[in-house]
Amino acid sequence: MRLMLIAALILPLPAAAFTARNGMTATQVGPTEIAVAHRMRRDDTDYWCAAGDFAQRALDLPGQTRIWRATPKPRQAGQGIVFTLDPANKAEGAGVSAFGGGQRDGSLSVGMAVGSFCRSFIPYWRD
Repeated sequence: MRLMLIAALILPLPAAAFTARNGMTATQVGPTEIAVAHRMRRDDTDYWCAAGDFAQRALDLPGQTRIWRATPKPRQAGQGIVFTLDPANKAEGAGVSAFGGGQRDGSLSVGMAVGSFCRSFIPYWRD
């Protein structure tokens, strides 16, 4: 019983809902997974921004930390996107292209996701 209590305290607990700087909601849904909730009329880059912002500000991870998309493409209408910090859990072919700032493995650094995809101003029609 005591061993189970110690194990429960060591495992990361799911974080409460986090509002990213672009207004999207992200939560930690596993030890290495970040879920970004669906929002209408948002681009994939908005989801990358929210995941990167969550990793940076909520998880306090450094800017060079890599994130991958775990939800395969195409996602269903009304479905959010799950991202992962573990390359073993990435969805093949669902990452960012090397031209778009990603690595050949489809990952993007937290710093790049926030610096390139988070906008300080969101037009009213985007919500």
